Amino acid sequence: MKPSPVSLIGRSPDSLTIQERAALAGQWIALEIYSPVTLPLRLIAASGPTVADCVRSLQERALDPAQYEYCMIQPAISSRPST
Repeated sequence: MKPSPVSLIGRSPDSLTIQERAALAGQWIALEIYSPVTLPLRLIAASGPTVADCVRSLQERALDPAQYEYCMIQPAISSRPST
């Protein structure tokens, strides 16, 4: 089952489980751009199937989309050798 985009907000991308990463593979997330002045935590600020959806979500919350980087969630790499 795919987690809802809203349920990801405020979570670290590193905290996603293998199952969540598999379910969310191909989805986009917005993370605040690092700056020595702001030192943001790497927390998901928006998520969606496209960057435009992330931008829209940020704008709805009066956040500046230019202050965020957009990354596609990749599936977790399996540590088991393929057969």
